[in-house]
Amino acid sequence: MRSDLSAAEVHELRQDVSKFQTRILEILAEEDRYGLAVKRELEDYYGEKVNHGRLYPNLDGLIDYGLVEKSQLDRRTNNYELTDAGRAFVENDLEWQNSHANEDNGGGE
Repeated sequence: MRSDLSAAEVHELRQDVSKFQTRILEILAEEDRYGLAVKRELEDYYGEKVNHGRLYPNLDGLIDYGLVEKSQLDRRTNNYELTDAGRAFVENDLEWQNSHANEDNGGGE
């Protein structure tokens, strides 16, 4: 996936990427993390346990979309980081959310 995603491409991807996956991307935008660190951040955010059966398939989906890259830290630990496309997705998604929030509040263009 290209790193220069247009706003229209991000909007189209937003239809495929779940809110849970978007939150994972936002966490990874702060810094690269290993799987259990992502899990802890999600649990703090949602205020409930996030099981492995929910986390890892969603991470794999983000890898399939080309938004996240997985590397091995050691034999048991994987590191996850945003690709350039993942970073562009997060940035454009935030811009899209902000522009729609402005429209909802009577602002906008």
